[in-house]
Amino acid sequence: MIVKGYRIEPGANLQGANLRGANLGPARIDGPVYRCANLRDANLRDANLRDANLRGANLQGANLWDANLRDANLWDANLQDANLQDANLRGANLQGANLQGALVLEPVVVA
Repeated sequence: MIVKGYRIEPGANLQGANLRGANLGPARIDGPVYRCANLRDANLRDANLRDANLRGANLQGANLWDANLRDANLWDANLQDANLQDANLRGANLQGANLQGALVLEPVVVA
């Protein structure tokens, strides 16, 4: 799939990509490099982001409802006001992540 000129597929290198407001759910985009990507307000509902490197990514206001973020690197990611309802964060690295105002209606799995 191509979104805003970027090829969205497993293994894609989206470092520095501007995908603000993009509709990426329920794509399978595990393992790619998203470091410092702009995913603000993006729809990632049901997306498979397992093992993704989202270090420093801007996910402010992103819809991550039911997203698989298992073992994802979210170090220093901005998840402010993101929807994390039913998201799987088991094994995810949330060190330094901004979770202020994040919506969590069901328990988020982190262990």
